[in-house]
Formats: sequence, C-alpha cells, structure tokens
Amino acid sequence: MKKILLAVSALSMGMMFSTGAALADIKIATAGPMTGQYASFGAQMKAGAEQAVEDINAAGGVNGEMLSLEIGDDACDPKQAVAVANQMVSKGVVFMAGHFCSGSSIPASAVYTEEGIIQISPASTNPKLTDEGGPNVYRVCGRDDQQGKVAGAYLAEESKKGKKIAILQDKTAYGKGLADETKASMEAAGGKSQMYEAYTAGEKDYTALVSKMKQENIDIAYVGGYHTEAGLIVRQMRDQGMKTQLVSGDALVTNEYWSITGDAGEGTLMTFSPDPRKNAGVEDLVEKFRAKGIEPEGYVLYTYAAVQAWAQAATAAKSVDEQAVIKALNTGEFDTVLGKLSFDDKGDVTLPGYVWYEWKDGKYDYKS
Repeated sequence: MKKILLAVSALSMGMMFSTGAALADIKIATAGPMTGQYASFGAQMKAGAEQAVEDINAAGGVNGEMLSLEIGDDACDPKQAVAVANQMVSKGVVFMAGHFCSGSSIPASAVYTEEGIIQISPASTNPKLTDEGGPNVYRVCGRDDQQGKVAGAYLAEESKKGKKIAILQDKTAYGKGLADETKASMEAAGGKSQMYEAYTAGEKDYTALVSKMKQENIDIAYVGGYHTEAGLIVRQMRDQGMKTQLVSGDALVTNEYWSITGDAGEGTLMTFSPDPRKNAGVEDLVEKFRAKGIEPEGYVLYTYAAVQAWAQAATAAKSVDEQAVIKALNTGEFDTVLGKLSFDDKGDVTLPGYVWYEWKDGKYDYKS
C-alpha cells in the first residue's frame, strides 16, 4: 500500500506544480555523473533522457499527461547517489532512468525500492544490481558476467598462444566486478594471467604500474575501469616504449577516450553492446541529435530506450502506479531504439550481448 500511495502522491505532485506552456504532470528523472571525471557519460544520459521526454510529450505524453525531467548529479559517488535518490523521492519522481556507475546504482536502488520508484539503469552492469535488487529494478544494458565471458574467451586464446596477460581493476563496483568476471571466464577457458593489480581511480600518474608491467613483459593489459584512467595507462605505456595492447569494456565508449590517448589509443579493443545508431529505423532520431550538436554515442540511446520502455509500460498499465508498471514491464515487449526488448525475471534485458569494438584513427567501430 505504501508503494501505491507514493506513486499516486508523485502523480498528484506533478499535477500541482506544473508550470509553463507544457503541462508537467508526471515527474521522471535521470541521474549520473553530471560533474567530475566521468561527466561525459552524465552528458550522454542527460541528452538521451531530454530527447526522449521531448519526443514522448510531442506524441501526447503518457496516458495524456506530460512528462517533466529532473536531473540528478551523483558524480559516481555512492553516498551522493543515495542523497540524489532521496531528493528524487522528495520531488515526487515516479521513474528513474539511472544511475550510470554500478557503485551508485546499487545503493540508490535500495531507496527506490523502499519508496516505490521504478528504476531502469541504462548503464550499470554489475550483476548485483538486479541479482540483489528489488522487483522495481531493471536495466537495458548487459551484465559484467556476460561481458566478461566475451573478453575472457579472447584473453584465454591469447594466453594459450603464449601472450602474457595483466588484469587491472580500479577498485570500483564496476571496474573490479568486470575485471573479476573476465579473469574467472578466462581461467575457466584455460587461460591464465601473469599479473592481477588494483589501481586508484582519479590519479594522473600510473608509471609505477606501467613499469611493473614492463618488467613482466606484459603483452595484453585488460583494464576493468573507466576511460580516463585507461587512457592515461595506455599513453604512459607508449611513453615507456611498450607495445602492450590495451583491452577493456563498455566504459570506453566515449570519444573522450581518444582525446586523452591520441594516437596511443590506436588498436585498443573494448566490449560493448551492438551500436544502436546502426539500427534500422533510428536514422531520423540520430540526425535529430546531430542537428543539436550531440553525437548519440555510448549511453545516449540506452537512456532514451530506458525512458521509452517505462513510458510504454505505463501506457499499457494505464497508470504510473509502481505495481501496475512493474506488471507491465515484466510481461510486455517494448519497441525501442535498441530494438524490441523485454525483461527477464531478474529485471535484466533480453537483447543481444556484447561484441568487439576497436579504436582506429580516433573513432571506435566494430572490430574487423
């Protein structure tokens, strides 16, 4: 009953405080690193959510009512994420398209579960989010154990060829989780690592770590972490004359990676889901973003899809009540920019898994 009352209250608040030409009846939100070293991902989420709200409202809204969007900045900090979640509760938000970092999404999800707010993350890949989260928690991205199998299989094959592998992780829920899943998959496939090292995110100088890899004659460095540190690591490897290949995951899907690495990033491999910009039927939307000076890379369209899925579920339920929308999310199929998708009993999306991308000439695309 508490969850139902909260959802009704949130709808009422939206009606009471609507202003301006567009009637802002239903409050939804996105939250992620709007500031800090991962702000490029926050910008992706904000762009995707804003465009989704604009397009849904232009088509008549949800059940005839307009959406308004709240933006939360958690800076990928777990404590700040909980504070943002509580702010969203006080603002009467009924849906959260967030967060970005798993270390933020997981603690924030406890607030959303307690307070009856639907959460669909466009980016948080740590399995714990849905394995241990409430029935209101979903994601439209993949999981680290799926991503780790793809990376682990590649590293195992390279290990069998005599290549020396280093597994690096940044101690975050995302980075450590991804590195550990990759390492486990590699070992299960008969591979082995020469090194397993943790580093501290946010630092600028990784020469000690790089020097250790050089002494160990590392051929491939797998980085469980974000683009900022991965970019510095590969640049500092090249500064020491190392030709070691850098391999990583979905947190390198931003052009900012190349801004950090320059030509040192050439040949970097990363796993990510199929690029939704290449999907049939999204050409006009992609051009709409580009006309605004926004390249819909990385998690722009994933955030757009998270809003789409919730809006379609609420429309099917004829309500924004949490329990009604959960039922619709659990039983429905949704037509999104990612393709037709549904959710399994954990809240994970049923979409194609991870594929390989390669950085070449300042751009990333499918590995040839």
